[in-house]
Amino acid sequence: AREEEVRKKFRPIEQLKEEFEKLNMKIETDYEIMVKLISKFNSSASTLDEKVAALYDLEYYVHQVDNAKDFLSLGGLQLVIEGLNSSDASLKEHAAFVLGAALSSNPKVQIEAIEGGALQKLLVILATEQPLAVRKKALFALSSMLRHFPYAQQQFLKLGGLQVLRSLFRQKGMEPLRVRVVTLLYDLIMEKMLLEDSQHDEQMEEKLQQYRQVRLVPAVLEQGWCALVPNLLAMPEHDSREKALQLVGVLVAFCREHYRGDSALGTALSLLRSEYEELAAQEQREGDRDRYFRELLASINTIIQELR
Repeated sequence: AREEEVRKKFRPIEQLKEEFEKLNMKIETDYEIMVKLISKFNSSASTLDEKVAALYDLEYYVHQVDNAKDFLSLGGLQLVIEGLNSSDASLKEHAAFVLGAALSSNPKVQIEAIEGGALQKLLVILATEQPLAVRKKALFALSSMLRHFPYAQQQFLKLGGLQVLRSLFRQKGMEPLRVRVVTLLYDLIMEKMLLEDSQHDEQMEEKLQQYRQVRLVPAVLEQGWCALVPNLLAMPEHDSREKALQLVGVLVAFCREHYRGDSALGTALSLLRSEYEELAAQEQREGDRDRYFRELLASINTIIQELR
């Protein structure tokens, strides 16, 4: 009865198509739209603004896994990878944005992208003097490439990717990127730890073997991230502090001796605990079920406890 009710309210797509065709209107598929957008982006007759507009629209479509695979088969992926070399900042920014969207949770596109040289190009953008907006999108694309792809993580370390990310902590105006870098490192470390703690079938065991070749934590320790990450606790935004606390909480098992000797970290944690005790108490009085500040306070207390 429910299905019959729905049928009465909504006409089938085929019927709608027929009616639109009678009106000389044609519903374009995502595939057809992407063909046109890729053609516009690749055309020498297109202006810079038209190319950027084509990339802007493509980003919307390639978020979907099937569309991203079609984007790959149409040659669009290699075109946006080449777009990362553009001398125009806007074109480079949007090329990185489309690339990141296509890479998200899409192993097939991840493999093709790393074979197409995308990783090296993204690291060059992050390592050289570029507008913040361009670097932001490059970091987004890099994050999409590395997540759940141990081979890319291994290549990232071999190419000095951690040093490139570390350099963002020395440059002025890169504060928004530092939080994103910390979030990425936390996600990559947790990704491996969760896999190691889970039950394994044969396929998962093979993936775990790949992760074991990714020596991320040793590289993080060797390059001084133990001292680098706690500096973000001084940022005024709660979200930034939250991300820093997450990574400090993971690193405390490896950086314990360093953290115990870091008086600045001890002071920062004490100040944060006092601040969040007040905010958590207020949150509880107001009956806020979100528990955001109480959870932040719990993270701080856990770190302090582990450092005693």
